[in-house]
Amino acid sequence: MSNCNKENLFKMLSSGTSPYMVVKESVEQLEEAGFKRLELKHDWGLDHGGKYYVEHHGSSLFAFAVGRDFAFRENFKIVTAHTDFPGFRIKPNPDLVTNKYCQINVEVYGGPILNTWLDRPLSAAGRVTLKSDDVFHPKIRIIDLKKPLFIIPNLAIHLNRDINKGIELNKQIDLLPITAIVNEELGGERFIKYLAKELNTSPEAILDYELNLYNLDEPCLLGMEEEFLSSPRIDNLTSVQAALTGMIQSKAITGINVAALFDHEEVGSRTKQGAGSSILALLLEKIFLSFGRDRAKFLSAVSDSCMLSVDVAHGLHPNKMGRHDITNQPVLGQGVCIKESCSQSYATDSEAIAIVEQLCLANHIAYQKFANRSDIAGGSTIGAIASTHLPMRIVDIGIPILAMHSSREVMGIKDQDNLIKILQVYFS
Repeated sequence: MSNCNKENLFKMLSSGTSPYMVVKESVEQLEEAGFKRLELKHDWGLDHGGKYYVEHHGSSLFAFAVGRDFAFRENFKIVTAHTDFPGFRIKPNPDLVTNKYCQINVEVYGGPILNTWLDRPLSAAGRVTLKSDDVFHPKIRIIDLKKPLFIIPNLAIHLNRDINKGIELNKQIDLLPITAIVNEELGGERFIKYLAKELNTSPEAILDYELNLYNLDEPCLLGMEEEFLSSPRIDNLTSVQAALTGMIQSKAITGINVAALFDHEEVGSRTKQGAGSSILALLLEKIFLSFGRDRAKFLSAVSDSCMLSVDVAHGLHPNKMGRHDITNQPVLGQGVCIKESCSQSYATDSEAIAIVEQLCLANHIAYQKFANRSDIAGGSTIGAIASTHLPMRIVDIGIPILAMHSSREVMGIKDQDNLIKILQVYFS
């Protein structure tokens, strides 16, 4: 991996501690590359060769580049990824006291491997809404506490001799983080007071928040030849960073390139920030209208467009071979996965696959095929959901990883380079 690509990936993995922080980091990269900010509520005056981005409710982001020679009947090349990751969300009224321990009340977000979050230094990041003079526009603050404030401790083996035989964790009882010891002067309601102090405001000014817990571990290379990368949030910030890099480093000559980074994939995508909304279709149509095309021309363009849904895939686990398909067994470091499923949990068809394969073959990009075992249902991705609003050719691709949805996952470092190359040539 080039030093630039490695630096960008490590920075995204470290700083992308909530969807809001992912968008913030993405905006910084886009603005440095000359992309201009637009607002959906305003009219747009777009230029041939122009580069733009649009934030959507703070946790989703859309970047697009208009081809220098963009002509009347040209179409879209789209890449999608998601900004969220499994973990925990802090509930309202979070403070509670158990004996002399201060704790916070949390709920599970998405489908994390719960026991991988135990005994880890945890912090919190997201957005907080504050009182304002205009009630329809509350003050919004994006915050990353960046300190090891929480821990969810395991029960000692002496108190549970059967722990190594496997134990089911109760989401309400077993997963409440400890955050302090009760101080008589400060009382038990510590978190909201701490949050207010970090925001330089009063506890009474805090109306609500969307705060994720996250693993404070830093990414690192590992292996005897440093061929692996171990990090929190590999799913799906590797795809986010590849989409950004592919967009920034490619040159849009014809058509319109779009990178769509959605929130809420881990909880089903059917939200205003998710791929199940109409936001991407609305944005694409607004681009066409800004160039004087009518809706009929937009619909024609959509029918001839293409989308890559980019999300991680299950790499072959050497200790659990029986959990994988018998003929499709992608290995870390051996190339990007093209993901297929006849159930359409991956929205891939053979025509769309042929496009990606030819791009890979022509540009010497390593790739592999992925399919789930027939008796084990895999996950789903943005592609199938987005295709219900935009009926175009779609391919699900992504790097293979181990320990998907763990608080710390593993990938092959070469696969990220191959993913970036695919997106660069696709956009170009």
